[in-house]
Parts: sequence; structure tokens; C-alpha cells
Amino acid sequence: MGSITFNALEIFEMAEQIERNGAKFYRKAAEGFENSDMRNTLLQLAEWEVRHEAAFAAMRKQLSQQQRQPAVFDPEGESALYLQAMADGHIFDMEKDPAMQLSGKESPEEILETAVGMEKDSVVFYLGLKYLVPSDAGRDKVEAIIKEEMNHIAILKLAALK
Repeated sequence: MGSITFNALEIFEMAEQIERNGAKFYRKAAEGFENSDMRNTLLQLAEWEVRHEAAFAAMRKQLSQQQRQPAVFDPEGESALYLQAMADGHIFDMEKDPAMQLSGKESPEEILETAVGMEKDSVVFYLGLKYLVPSDAGRDKVEAIIKEEMNHIAILKLAALK
């Protein structure tokens, strides 16, 4: 495998795509439910993902010119390897629209299971991202988004119990 580097700009763009995909998935999943608690939960999750995308976009816009330059973020290269695996679709494929995976015939349980998996993938990515974002470029915002994504998992797990 060749060497790869990511800059903060590219990482924020990846995070924005993850959030766009999540919002699309939740909106599409909500179409399968008529005026129900499940529909409302899914639409609320879509709105939260839209807010997260906006937060990452704002952080990206605040990057200094130096932070936009390619850089290896960790001396061990572990983060770059992880991001490469993620970018190659080995962890999850950001190019694949998760909403397109829905046929409209999924059970609520199947939708919730898929959503929990997506949220877990997001948390793992953002945990790696947190250590790559300088504190003055929004690390605390990334931490807040991680907490919200973890809350989404709890919301989905509670919805599965209903």
C-alpha cells in the first residue's frame, strides 16, 4: 500500500459526506412509516445529521491555510492507515448512498439495526478525527458531535424496545 496523507480540509469533507448520507438514509427510512413515533424519530435524527454537517462545514471554513495543506497527522501513521481503509470503503463506503439500500420493505427492526451500525461507524470515524483536529480548529465541536452520535445510538436502541 502506498503512503497517503489527508489534510484537515479533506477530513472535514469526509465527515460532511457521512452526515449527508445519514440524513438521506433517515429521511428515506421515514417514508416507510405513516405518522408514527418511528417516523418522527427518524426525521428528528435526519435533522440532527443536517446540523452536524453544518457544524463540520463551519469548522472546515475556519481552517487556516496551513491546516489545509497535506500533512501526516500522527508519527505512527495509524490514523492515515485508518483513514485510507475508510476512504477505500473497507470500513464503510461514503460514496455509497445508504438510502439506496432501502427497498421500502424493511422491518422497523432492520432499519434500526442498519441505523445503529451507521451511527457506530460515524462514532469510530469521529473518534479518530478528534485527535487529528487541532484544538483551535474545533476539537471540542467534534467531541460534542461524538456525544450526540452516541446519543443517537441510545435513541435507536430505545426505539427498538418499543
